[in-house]
Amino acid sequence: MMQWATMFRKEMLESWRNKKWIWVPIVFIILAVMDPISTYYLPEIIQSAGGFPDGTVIELPDYAPAEIMMMSLSQYSTLGILLVAFLAMNPIAGEKASGVSELILVKPVSYTNYITTKWASLIVLVGVSSTIGLFAGWYYTNILYGSLPFMTWAKGVLFYGLWFLLVISLAILFNTFVSKPGIVVFLTIISVMLLSLLTQVIGHVLTWSPGHLSTYVQELLQTGTISDKLLGTAFTSFALSILLVVLSVYSFRRKQNG
Repeated sequence: MMQWATMFRKEMLESWRNKKWIWVPIVFIILAVMDPISTYYLPEIIQSAGGFPDGTVIELPDYAPAEIMMMSLSQYSTLGILLVAFLAMNPIAGEKASGVSELILVKPVSYTNYITTKWASLIVLVGVSSTIGLFAGWYYTNILYGSLPFMTWAKGVLFYGLWFLLVISLAILFNTFVSKPGIVVFLTIISVMLLSLLTQVIGHVLTWSPGHLSTYVQELLQTGTISDKLLGTAFTSFALSILLVVLSVYSFRRKQNG
């Protein structure tokens, strides 16, 4: 346990030295507030750009607060996933390519500790940063569009975070397969796209597929209640993430000893 804590502190310190604790939250904040603010001021933006004749009145639909929050989450589901994939492309693959991992593992370092500390540090970085971003989105939503209960928002953030957990776990697994970070990003994005596509095609059968998380979280934001389908999907996402980490440890150990 002491070894795990020491290695985890090392990963967190490295993230701080690389300024990740500064720029990653800023990027997530931008992603979260971009749609709520631009949508609210869209008529003024268009008119100031001279896009319509004088006297033209632009009326946008009255968005509910839950719909605005889903705009922020939709940015997370696209650009946010890409950001997470880039953050998770290097912790193991990069060290394997540079030979750093071999130097670390010469010491009596557990393979499990090596993998899980990198996984956990990414979860903390992405989890805290994305939550800060969504809090900014929630703040502007309440100011510009109306009140969304804090507890409803918090539940939505908690459940949606499982999607990032799954993406990070996927990326960690691919880190153990290949030594080129670019390939890790490619495999992670392709896997997420295939999962989403599979969910769209046979989603009526895979009702607990992680690909349904966004849909079920939207229902949660609109109704304030946690459905059985959301609980089932959350369980599946969490269990699959743990399984991917276990496979990552097994794959890494086999590569190092093979």
